[in-house]
Amino acid sequence: MHVTLDFETYYDSKHNLTKLNTMSYVKAKEFHVHGVGIKIDDGETQWYNSEETEDALREIDWSNSTLIAHNTPFDGYILTRYYGLTPAYYADTKALAKATWPGRGSSLKEVAMRMWPDDEKLRKGDALEKTKGILDLSPDLEEELGEYCIQDVELTYMVYRTLSTAVIDDEHDLIDMTCRMFCEPKLIANLEMLTKHRDSEIARSKGLIEASGYDAKILSSNKQFAELVESLGLTVPTKTSPTTGKPIPAFGKADKGYLELKKANPNYDHIWAARGAAKSRISETRAQRFIDARNPDGTISMPIGYYNAHTGRFGGAEKLNVQNMPRNSPLRLALEAPEGKLVFVADLSAIEARVLAWLAGELELLEQFRANKCVYSIFAKNIYNRTINKYDDPTERFVGKVAVLGLGFGMGHATFDRTLETGVMGPPLKLPTHQAQKIVNTYRSTYPNIPLLWRRMEEKLASTMNAGYFEKWRCLTFTDRSVYLPNKLALKYHNLTIDSMSGQLTYEARKKEYTWGGSIVENIVQALARIIITDGMLRIQRDPTLIGDIVLTVHDEIIFLGSEQDPHATMEKLISHMCTPPSWAPDLPLAAEGGFDKGYSK
Repeated sequence: MHVTLDFETYYDSKHNLTKLNTMSYVKAKEFHVHGVGIKIDDGETQWYNSEETEDALREIDWSNSTLIAHNTPFDGYILTRYYGLTPAYYADTKALAKATWPGRGSSLKEVAMRMWPDDEKLRKGDALEKTKGILDLSPDLEEELGEYCIQDVELTYMVYRTLSTAVIDDEHDLIDMTCRMFCEPKLIANLEMLTKHRDSEIARSKGLIEASGYDAKILSSNKQFAELVESLGLTVPTKTSPTTGKPIPAFGKADKGYLELKKANPNYDHIWAARGAAKSRISETRAQRFIDARNPDGTISMPIGYYNAHTGRFGGAEKLNVQNMPRNSPLRLALEAPEGKLVFVADLSAIEARVLAWLAGELELLEQFRANKCVYSIFAKNIYNRTINKYDDPTERFVGKVAVLGLGFGMGHATFDRTLETGVMGPPLKLPTHQAQKIVNTYRSTYPNIPLLWRRMEEKLASTMNAGYFEKWRCLTFTDRSVYLPNKLALKYHNLTIDSMSGQLTYEARKKEYTWGGSIVENIVQALARIIITDGMLRIQRDPTLIGDIVLTVHDEIIFLGSEQDPHATMEKLISHMCTPPSWAPDLPLAAEGGFDKGYSK
C-alpha cells in the first residue's frame, strides 16, 4: 500500500524551518499540527484537521505501507517521532527530483513547474502563508488550508508516479535508507560529552578574546579589525570584492594576504587567535545543536541530504552537517552505540585516486594500488629523487599524498601551493613557487594518461551539444548534454554551451558555471566513487548474516551499528562488501580499513 501524505503545521516568525532544524521545530512547545492530507494508493486525497489527524493516521496499516512525501525526512520525522508510527518503506519525491535534475531546484513548486510547464492548474498554492502565526484556524481558513494541502498531496503523488519508474531500485533503497537514518535514529548522543565540549569551547574562546586585550565586537568586525591592524603599524591585506569589484579587507582564514600577515607578525599571535575565536563560534554552536537535536530517548537523528551534489554525493542537512565532523572530534566521539551494540566504521582507501587511475588507464598506478604499495611515497620519490617512507619522511610523503589526491583534476601550481599552505589536507606547509610548479609538472609527466583524459572528456562533453550525438565509452554514455552513469542517472550539464567571450564550456547550475576537462573528470570520478560506496552500503544492508543497520555515511566511510558479539567477524564482512569491485569495473582494485568501538571514534 502506498500512503502519500503532507502535514500542515503551525509556524511563525521565530518558530519556522528557516531558523530551526526539523528536530528542534517538532520538539518545541509551539509545535502544532493543523492537519494532514492523506492519499491511499490511487484513492481520493482526504483532509483531516488537527482533531482528526491522529485517528486517521492510526487507522493505516503502516507495517504494510510505503510512505510518500515531498521532503520525507520532515513528514516522516513527525510521523515516527511525534506520533510513534513507522512505515515499512520510505519514498521521497524531493529526493527523486534531485536525482533526476541534479543541481536544479527541488522544491515541490519548482518541480511542478518543470514537469508541467503548460498546465497552470498543476501548481503549488499559497494558502500556507495566510496561516503564519495563527494557532487556532477559523473554519474558512482551515478549509482553505485543507484544499491547499490536498493539492500538494496530489502533486506529490503525480511526481512520484512519473519519476519513480525512471530511478532504479537501488536508488529507491538508498532514499529509504537515508530517511530511516533520520526518522528512526539508532545512535545515542552522549549528553555529558556534548555539554562538556560546548562548555570547554565557550571557555576557550572567552580566554583567547580576553588575552588579546580587545573587545569581541572589534575583533569580529572587518572594519574595526582593519583599524586595529593599522593602529599596530601594519598594512591591511586586501582582496577584490566579488560583488562590487572594489578592494576590501582580506581577513578570511584562508585568504593568502591574511596568512602572510600572521606569519610575518608572530608577536601578535594572541590577536590573530582572538580574531579567530571572535569570528567563529562554530564549535560551541555545533555542540549546542547536537544537544538540541537529541531525542527524548537519547537518540540523535542523522540527517544527510540524498543527492545533494551534482555528482550524487550526500551532503549535510538540518544545520548539523554530520558530513563534516573532524576525525576524533568530540562530536564524533559523543555518537555512541546503545547497550549490546558497537559502532563499526569501514573507510574506502583513496577511492577517487583509484577510480581516476582506472578511468584514465594508468596501469602502473593501478598495479601499485593492487599490490597495496604506498603510492604517496612512490610519487614522492619522483619529487625528491630518493626513497621515501611514511615513518622517516612524513613531510615528503605528505606532499606526495596531497599531489596524488589533489592534482588529478587539473589543479595548478598556485592552487597546489595554497592547498599545502592553508593546511586543508593536513599540517600547513609552504613550498617555494618553483618547487610547486615542478611537482605539478612531475605529476602530469608521471601519469600522462590523466591529462589526456581531461582533454578527452572535455571533447566528448562538448560533442553532446550536437543533436543526435550518442557515444558509449567505458562505463559512461555521452548524449544530450549529459554523462550517463552505470546506475542510469546522469551528470547533467543544463543548457551546456560555449561561452562566446572565453571559449569555455558553461552550464547552468544554481548560477552560470564554467567547466573544462579537469573539472569534468572530477565530476565523473566523484560520481563513480559514490556509486561504489553506495553499492557497498546496499550489499551490507541486504546481507542476512549481518544483523544491524547502516546509521550514517560520511564521504568514503560507512558507519554500521552491529552486535558486540564476534565484532572481528562483522568487521571482516563489512570490509569485504566495501572492497567488492563493481560489475562495470571488475579490475578496479579497492581497499578499505576500519575498526569498531563503543562510539564513533575513527
